[in-house]
Amino acid sequence: MKAMVFAAGRGTRLKPLTDTRPKALVEVGGEPLIAHVLRRLVAAGVTEAIINLHHFGEQIPPYLASQGNFGLRRVAYSEEPELLDTGGGLKQASWFFDDGEPFLVHNADVLSTVDLAALMRAHRETSALATLAAMARPTARPLFFDAENRLVGRRSASKGDELVRTPHGEVSPLGFCGIHVASPAVFRELTETGAFPIAGSYLRLAATGAAILAHRVDGAKWRDCGRLEDLRPL
Repeated sequence: MKAMVFAAGRGTRLKPLTDTRPKALVEVGGEPLIAHVLRRLVAAGVTEAIINLHHFGEQIPPYLASQGNFGLRRVAYSEEPELLDTGGGLKQASWFFDDGEPFLVHNADVLSTVDLAALMRAHRETSALATLAAMARPTARPLFFDAENRLVGRRSASKGDELVRTPHGEVSPLGFCGIHVASPAVFRELTETGAFPIAGSYLRLAATGAAILAHRVDGAKWRDCGRLEDLRPL
């Protein structure tokens, strides 16, 4: 099983820690964020991973090599001279996902107890293009899912509440966890170019009827370690 880890961000809210290192190597509980993520991916069955690089990205490969790549059989890197955001970064790494199998995508700055193997199983049991780990939690920018767990809209600062397709049943605002599974067919549908967020692409595809589904993980622990005050163990 393959995975992509988003590790290219500048981590500006983690200054001064990110003045000399990438966000993925900022430590929580005495260990870099990316170590927490890779151990969980390997435990879920991931054997190959690609990691995107930008801000101090040259520090990440030697660190992983010093740790035996955490048991991964293969690690590849996707360098981004200019940040491509999550959608552009995933699109640039499309060459890595050449086996026709669905793959995990995980933000390097997310700590959680989300059952990644269960997320993959849920994806395989449907014909979804993508399956997003999502939970009921406070967030200013929730995604909206209907009673069939289909992505149907979002809330944004600029447009407020917005539906992109007609929902079936009750609509629930959920927080996207920065963890999802995608089928390789998604690359044919990513018509955006340059830097773009994957959530925007998923909303566009949902509007056309594509199956972008939620996998509810309400009982899991979760934290986005994007701020200094968030750098603590779960």
